[in-house]
Amino acid sequence: MENTTHERLLIIDFGSQVTQLIARRLRELNVYCEIHPYQNVTEAFLADFAPKAIIFSGGPDSVTRAGSPRPPQSAYRLGVPILGICYGQQVMMQDLGGEVHGGKISGGGGTAEFGRAFVTPEGELSLLSGWFKAEKEQVWMSHGDHVAKLAPGFAVYGTSPNAPYAITADTARNFYAVQFHPEVHHTPNGAMLYENFVRLAGFTGDWTMGAYREQAIAAIRAQVGDKKVICGLSGGVDSSVAAVLIHEAIGDQLTCVFVDHGLLRQGEAEEVVTMFRDHYNMPLIHADEQELFLGELDGVSDPETKRKIIGRLFIDVFQKHANAIEGAEFLAQGTLYPDVIESVSFSGGPSVTIKSHHNVGGLPEKMGLKLVEPLRELFKDEVRALGTELGLPPSFIGRHPFPGPGLAIRCPGEITREKLEILRKADAVYIDQIRKHGLYDDIWQAFVAILPVRTVGVMGDGRTYDFACALRAVTSVDGMTADYYPFSHDFLGETATRIINEVPGINRVTYDITSKPPGTIEWE
Repeated sequence: MENTTHERLLIIDFGSQVTQLIARRLRELNVYCEIHPYQNVTEAFLADFAPKAIIFSGGPDSVTRAGSPRPPQSAYRLGVPILGICYGQQVMMQDLGGEVHGGKISGGGGTAEFGRAFVTPEGELSLLSGWFKAEKEQVWMSHGDHVAKLAPGFAVYGTSPNAPYAITADTARNFYAVQFHPEVHHTPNGAMLYENFVRLAGFTGDWTMGAYREQAIAAIRAQVGDKKVICGLSGGVDSSVAAVLIHEAIGDQLTCVFVDHGLLRQGEAEEVVTMFRDHYNMPLIHADEQELFLGELDGVSDPETKRKIIGRLFIDVFQKHANAIEGAEFLAQGTLYPDVIESVSFSGGPSVTIKSHHNVGGLPEKMGLKLVEPLRELFKDEVRALGTELGLPPSFIGRHPFPGPGLAIRCPGEITREKLEILRKADAVYIDQIRKHGLYDDIWQAFVAILPVRTVGVMGDGRTYDFACALRAVTSVDGMTADYYPFSHDFLGETATRIINEVPGINRVTYDITSKPPGTIEWE
């Protein structure tokens, strides 16, 4: 769905690993924004997108290198406010007549700056209104190169010990640039900079879920017409919100296809069928394809191969059921904006694809179906807000995310029916423990992974040789970054005892305390 009614801010991405956090800060301010890789932002694109303001992200390259990433020169002539962050600041200086010197990383020998730093103010600036809570403000620096000479028209408004041009601005043209990253947690007051920027850019904050609901329903009706849609319903929040939204738009033109691939949690298939067929009265096909999926996954241990097999089989299953539904021309999916972002690989550029998403990138032509993806502009918390707007029960909206490949990626190594059954039981005990202790809503995602290793144990007077498992629980805002949840040792001990006592096949329990990054939330 193309956004055509909201005020729009464009984020030009130069490859920073935290560009998505910029978008989150803006969405929290009810400002609609999109991230686009620098090489996709042409003069024609800018004219069509018509942004009300632009942000240049950070990035790992050096503007001192010939051929380094740049925005189109026409961006500076649009007459809209621009904010450059880190690499984005250096790009602005280099493009507009200033100078950037290379640091040690790019071979220039200058001073780099990584980690916490403190900025002191130099004069008054609307971007900084209310920002300085004391004589200096903590920020997060991560730069190898540095600005050595300001471009004409720019002045200094903030300095740090290793960045004399930490905050600069050309107020006549509404160009602003900072050397640090306001979007990250380690710049505690960074959100205020974005709030000030969108205010001075004239945004009214018109991005709400009520408005989005109306726009999405109109767009679905316009796209689909009187044709039929099949929806890939997993039972997770994303596909469920998509299904309810589409059903509100076109009613019984929608048929949901729930694929039971044998990789679901305990009791999940029955729960999904009951909720959507009985409660929402939606046409629903329960496709029990466990033997197909598990048969093809037999003996496969490579995680990317698992994902590709599951994605391919999903397409095959949908093709089979689409052929049985007369007039079906569209396939609906619960694709989210982070899926779209993570699946973008900057060809020849600084970013790489972390993992493939089987529900991104369009359908193979052999299916003959067009995509309906009404959530692809939304982050996860926005999907939950839309679910509330649509009247889904809070207990359902608050469910933890569950991956499309299901338990396949929580079962490192080969997948067997035995391991899946053990994993389901352990996961059910773990989630029961979390709910019993009133912690479920404090946690973004929690699950058990069964490890591809057996360990020696002792139960009663006998020796055991069973599987080890890892508990995982993280806190997050949107899944792009995450910290492990700080369970008490009492909770972990009690949970480990329950799993070992109640789940045959497990004799050792560990807790994963890895954050994202460097790890991912899921194990594969």
